[in-house]
Amino acid sequence: MSHFTLKEMHYVKDGTIVTPKGFLVDGIHAGFRRKKKDIGLLLCKKPATAAAVYTTNKVQAAPIQIMKKHIEKTPTLQAIIVNSGNANACTGEQGLIHAEETCRLVAEKYQIPLEEVGVASTGIIGEQLPMDLFPHAIQQLTPGDHEKNAHAFSQAILTTDTCTKTTCYEGIIHGEKVTVAGVAKGSGMIDPNMATMLSFITTDAKLSAASLQKVLSQTVEDSFNCITVDGDMSTNDMVCMLASGEAHENVLEETDSDWTLFKQMVQAVCTDLAKMIARDGEGATKLIEVHVQGAETKKDAKKIGLSIVGSSLVKTAVYGSDPNWGRIIAAIGYSGVSVDPGKIDILIGSIYLFKQGKPCSFEEGELVKLMNQNHVIITVHVHIKNSAALVWGCDLTYDYVHINASYRS
Repeated sequence: MSHFTLKEMHYVKDGTIVTPKGFLVDGIHAGFRRKKKDIGLLLCKKPATAAAVYTTNKVQAAPIQIMKKHIEKTPTLQAIIVNSGNANACTGEQGLIHAEETCRLVAEKYQIPLEEVGVASTGIIGEQLPMDLFPHAIQQLTPGDHEKNAHAFSQAILTTDTCTKTTCYEGIIHGEKVTVAGVAKGSGMIDPNMATMLSFITTDAKLSAASLQKVLSQTVEDSFNCITVDGDMSTNDMVCMLASGEAHENVLEETDSDWTLFKQMVQAVCTDLAKMIARDGEGATKLIEVHVQGAETKKDAKKIGLSIVGSSLVKTAVYGSDPNWGRIIAAIGYSGVSVDPGKIDILIGSIYLFKQGKPCSFEEGELVKLMNQNHVIITVHVHIKNSAALVWGCDLTYDYVHINASYRS
């Protein structure tokens, strides 16, 4: 084990969703999708404190509604059942019945209260869940805390993703090692306030439900809500965080000296996952990272950044390694934030394209070389005040159209 001080956190290279104490997972193929794993279970050895943040889409899928109901009834969960391939969205009253029945099957198998089972779904909208698949599949799940179990779970929640997404950090809190880990899925229909994205975060820290909800909500705002792939917002998305409390005896309070470290660990996990989702945008070849500086408020800086990284013209320019700063300044101009064009700076990497309202001469070959990399950094300074934001997205390619033109088939 690496040595670190009380105020340090350490990335756990081989960490998984079950590295924090108290959690078991599994994933199998049940038949929702062709051949791929499509149902997963996250099981807590005892009830874990729960918090969640949900999509802001006004059309919310049945599993979102049931998850909300269960967490509001009791801020603890002992299991979360997840399926991919079918979103159980826009399925009416029957969809709610199916989501609740899925929870009931898990509750019965593991002898836990119904309200302590959460549910999540992702996939095609508007089709009823094939409920005949669930009883056998749930019986076949064998949750464990091995790496193979964690990998199976991370595979089971995917849809058009090209890779699994997981990360883990540890640090010393209350004199004991505490771990925060996360797993996510998301590739298309990704826009601020979350989209077709699911993320599950575990920690063995001991917190109150109110503190856990607070740290999760704040962190989501600066991570998952700072990404966009295609501007579409889905119906099923959530981030759920569970705290087993097995790492230390005393409850971690917001007034504790270790609270900042814990927040940093949660932020690191969520930021890692958010960037993985942006990088894995459908058909994407490049991660776009936009730094906005000098805005009047953080909210304004974020709006400017998301306008840039969400612009189809900017995204296609990045795909073609075209240093077209005109598309960037246009996106700033329609962001809804009041700016003075005569004060704006635009850089790609460390190279100025536009400074104090005037185009800059640059060596295009050098700039194209920067833009050919799989991580393109755009910096914008609007020179108003001192607020800043960091957002992420991806390029827009031919493959995005191909993937989404044939998604149902």
